[in-house]
Amino acid sequence: MIHTSPNRNLHQILGTTTPEEIDTRVQGSDRYILMVVIMLLSFGSLAVYSSIAFFAQNNDTSALEMISRHLVKIGIAVVVILLGSKVNYHTIAKLSRPFMVVSLLMLVMVLVFGEEQFGAKRWLSIGGFGFQPSTVAAVSLIIHVSVLLTEKQEYIKDFQRAFMPIMIWVFITCALIGVEDFSTAGLLMGICLILMFVGRISVVQLGTMVLLAVFGGFLLINQSATRQDRIEQYLGQIKQIETERLLDGTGRQAQQAHIAIAQGEITGVGIGKSTQRDFLPTPYNDFIFAIIAEEYGLLGATTLIALFVFLLIRGVAFVARNAEDYLGTLLALGCTLYLCLYGFVNAAVASGLFPVTGLPMPFVSYGGTNLLFAGAVVGLLLNISKHKKDRRPLFYA
Repeated sequence: MIHTSPNRNLHQILGTTTPEEIDTRVQGSDRYILMVVIMLLSFGSLAVYSSIAFFAQNNDTSALEMISRHLVKIGIAVVVILLGSKVNYHTIAKLSRPFMVVSLLMLVMVLVFGEEQFGAKRWLSIGGFGFQPSTVAAVSLIIHVSVLLTEKQEYIKDFQRAFMPIMIWVFITCALIGVEDFSTAGLLMGICLILMFVGRISVVQLGTMVLLAVFGGFLLINQSATRQDRIEQYLGQIKQIETERLLDGTGRQAQQAHIAIAQGEITGVGIGKSTQRDFLPTPYNDFIFAIIAEEYGLLGATTLIALFVFLLIRGVAFVARNAEDYLGTLLALGCTLYLCLYGFVNAAVASGLFPVTGLPMPFVSYGGTNLLFAGAVVGLLLNISKHKKDRRPLFYA
């Protein structure tokens, strides 16, 4: 059974009050989060339409057809957001274990039957519908870890009863994802560590988990020549952009993204006037931030980052902190980190701060699975925001 009343010490850590000092009430969803999502979707639609023209031409399709498919997916994502905001998050939490079992089965299936794209097996096709199981597993794990941390609060420092069961779920999921999608596995591990820290897992136990995660990361990097090349390219591009590297294609994606950002300067070259979209292999997805920086300049890129920063503050400082119970706090924190860290990493990759990864920018990049599940996460976040605490004391002196 999921406990809805958190421990008093935990509320002191979070700066909240105890159930004896509050009452709860159902209110409307957080309109500011919804506004930010709508702005991101609008921003993304313009950027995707601008960046797919050259790609569509080389793949025997039209930009209009691709943007039409993208708009349909946005419509589905909006429906998912609205429906998700209506489903009580406690109901979703009760299904976390079945979600995890199905997710792990799909991760095994993609390793065996997955479709290879851009040198990695990340896609699974069922009934003609293709999707990325890693995205499904990431959202499922965040929910399940939040549920487990809530259930085990009474003995949260116990290594065998609390830490081990959570760690097993986290490591199995991240290991299966990391075989073909190291960046998603690494980001998911980081989110789980933050949740476990907030959930009062022992610092010593967390330190052990970090060491195991680093060791596992080295193993995953060493078993992939592509990952080793990307790290070498990243270390090389920190020093300088070399003409030889541009000519032989080494680090081409990152360097073309840097050129796009540089050309944008302060105000950008103008909507639809990007030139680097013709040179970047996936300008509509992994490097969408570079196209935005080129066309809208520093002002546009800063505005986009500011939207994610606002979403982070709103999700953590308002929704998570004011959730009616501890489960809501952890779920809101996990959902917010999932959305914002993906956005920050995508921008960091395009800017050369991180090595090249395959992480999309939520609600901005072109895509189906990531757009659908980002919508599901926002719907869950909006539902949590409905159930707020009333900080008026129950009894007045």
